[in-house]
Amino acid sequence: MVLGILKEQSFENRVSVTPEIAAALLKMGFEKILVEEKAGENAGFPDEAYKEVGAVVATGDDIFKKSNLITTIHFLAGDQVKKLSEGQIILGQFNPLANKEVAEKLNGAKATAFSLDMLPRTTRAQAMDVLSSMATVAGYKAVLIAATQAPGFFPMFMTAAGTIKPAKVLIIGAGVAGLQAIATAKRLGAVVEAFDVRTAAKEEVLSLGARFVEVEGAQENAAAGGYAVEQSEDYKRKQAEAVHEHAKQADVIICTAQIPGRQAPVIVQKATVETMKPGSVIVDLAASTGGNCAVTENGKTIYHQGVCVIGDSNLPSTLPRDASSMFSKNILNFLKLLSPKGELQLNFDDDIIAATCIAHQGAVVSERLKAVLGKA
Repeated sequence: MVLGILKEQSFENRVSVTPEIAAALLKMGFEKILVEEKAGENAGFPDEAYKEVGAVVATGDDIFKKSNLITTIHFLAGDQVKKLSEGQIILGQFNPLANKEVAEKLNGAKATAFSLDMLPRTTRAQAMDVLSSMATVAGYKAVLIAATQAPGFFPMFMTAAGTIKPAKVLIIGAGVAGLQAIATAKRLGAVVEAFDVRTAAKEEVLSLGARFVEVEGAQENAAAGGYAVEQSEDYKRKQAEAVHEHAKQADVIICTAQIPGRQAPVIVQKATVETMKPGSVIVDLAASTGGNCAVTENGKTIYHQGVCVIGDSNLPSTLPRDASSMFSKNILNFLKLLSPKGELQLNFDDDIIAATCIAHQGAVVSERLKAVLGKA
């Protein structure tokens, strides 16, 4: 089997497969690996690094013409989907729950597609979980950006000129990104509080040395696979009041709360932003799905009444070397399941393969996506 590695679009610095993982795939039994020219350059992996491990540098057209299986991070740009041939396999992170036309286009091309953000949240799938890997990167970098943007120190300082109080950081959402943000902010010396609708998150927050902001009455659903679910209007009102009180005292807010396939819940209201201290910073990682902050603008840094609001859902691209290494290892672990010894095995009785398959022979396989598309 021939595997092709595409160069990402201009906004993305990562690459889906690094030279190290390309070498591992060749040892695993893949016949040949083609990598598009300069695919890894922005991540610190020049073409020569791929050649050294036995991969072949090729044009983008060659990737589509000669590969049985193609890896990418984001969905194909422009009319690239028309270059897919029937039965060709494409693997990446396509967010089909939010971008429903993705599955339609792939099925129209009669391609077979696997989207790793559709993985079930099981122990067996953890080694392939790109959402967790990239959330780790985003949570870490969000705090560093906030620390750079903030007008004061994060840690407490006792100096001859007096004592500097530590920064107060509020983390919205205590999933993987939120927990990494907590850990990073604590390492920098800040006083950290965290809010999450899931009661299971409380123990993890406390274990990292942060205070848990608890609001009673949250709805939880075991079928959501560990993700947050939509809340009642009464809960949202109590939540807004609690967040408002804690946000007024915060120097930094990191927003990470998202619901798969839905708009991000607005947790930091406009009125709350307007009560925050001038110079405060909000970094909203949910910007691409509307944002947890009411004034967030995706892809932009704005100032609202003296508060800096940074909307960025693609922070992993700002740490491309290590983010690519993590994403690439997730790809390797999935291919060990999908293509052991370099030979394709489409076993749809396997819950991981079935859950991630969003296109095959003109139809959606993933039951979760079928439900969203109304095709269950």
